[in-house]
Amino acid sequence: MNKESVAKTIDEYIARFPDEIAIRLQKVRETIRGVAPDAVEGISYQIPVFKLHGPMVYFAGYRTHIGFYPTSSGIEQFKEELSGYKIGRGTVRFPLNQEIPYDLIASITAFRYAENIAKKEALRK
Repeated sequence: MNKESVAKTIDEYIARFPDEIAIRLQKVRETIRGVAPDAVEGISYQIPVFKLHGPMVYFAGYRTHIGFYPTSSGIEQFKEELSGYKIGRGTVRFPLNQEIPYDLIASITAFRYAENIAKKEALRK
């Protein structure tokens, strides 16, 4: 991966990875897009982000894992389902030597989507 310049799009970001990782990153992207078709794609903190009334979820590729960043609320809400993975306050690592749990990514994204919609609605009141 070329670290000299920051990717400007998710396509550019994914293209910098070996095929084995790029295919999984694209599948994560498609999974998120399937749940949140109206979210805006971008790059933030030098990694892909989906935004809807603010950041919703981020993801990133690494040599040994896919990082998924659904913020601390997404991790807290799915703590039990994520118990088999290395998690932090707002992050989870999905090892590349295991199947990536796309259904779980979809569920967490759906939660974050609803959470961001609810925040937007609360601001209107």
